[in-house]
Amino acid sequence: MDKVTVIGAGNVGATVAYSVARKDIVKEVVLIDIKEGLSEGKSLDMWESSAIDQFNTKIIGSTNDYDKTKDSDIIVITSGLPRKPGMSRDDLISTNAKIVHDVTSKALAKSPNAIIIIVSNPLDVMSYAAFKTAGISSHKVFGMAGILDTARFRAFLADEMGTSPKDIQALLLGGHGDTMVPLPRFTTVNGIPITEYIKEDRLNEIVERTKKGGGELVNLMGTSAWYAPGAAAAQMVEAIVKDEKRTFPVCALLNGEYGMKNIYLGVPVVLGKNGIEKIIELDLTEQEMNDLKVSADSVKKVMTVLDDMNII
Repeated sequence: MDKVTVIGAGNVGATVAYSVARKDIVKEVVLIDIKEGLSEGKSLDMWESSAIDQFNTKIIGSTNDYDKTKDSDIIVITSGLPRKPGMSRDDLISTNAKIVHDVTSKALAKSPNAIIIIVSNPLDVMSYAAFKTAGISSHKVFGMAGILDTARFRAFLADEMGTSPKDIQALLLGGHGDTMVPLPRFTTVNGIPITEYIKEDRLNEIVERTKKGGGELVNLMGTSAWYAPGAAAAQMVEAIVKDEKRTFPVCALLNGEYGMKNIYLGVPVVLGKNGIEKIIELDLTEQEMNDLKVSADSVKKVMTVLDDMNII
């Protein structure tokens, strides 16, 4: 794989482009935006760091010229309005769905074989919007959420225990938002269950903070996060480009897994050169399954709202 396109040169998109470039795993990253000069300026700034950070990946910026994205192997879509304080994810549906529909159509016209990673919010529903637009296998259209959410969970746990986040493995399921389902049962520190380190009531508090992790940052900064989301999307790109067969929680279309159909939801998958190569179905407890169904119901409602808008 030689080429990655990132659509949207805002904070998240620029961070994705820079993170991918610094990994030095593809020949070219194209950053595209509708704002005149923005992507060109950011791309030039990043390319000027190549001699310092020691990477060869060329970063090219473009204002709405999709010809430059031709024959991309992976397309990362970050376009859309960010959340503002007091704004729910659902408020973003109409505007962002139109944007995702538009850019997905334009990008796939130039790169029909590309794998699409969605970062735009509301994440689960925008993944669905891109899938409806793309008309390609759902294994090639999926969303970045679980890697970000587990990264936040792991960071909070590392702070709590005074240990390295590198040693913490975690998993969560469900929608990207307040109904996500962190799974302490599958959370370990180098194989040691997290429950050996942290008492249940404190662990529950950390789980609740994770669920509201995006909102915490919006309240602090007045806009959505970008460093961790950008790094998370870049990690997905790397797994695909290198065919690493990494197991990550990803927003994927379910077709019978977990007893659910026709819904985009966060589940563990194997990521490789073909996109989602396998969806992993866990044997959940009754409580975990109930929590997942609550999350799925919340996502499905928003998907129905999108369907009723007849945008796509």
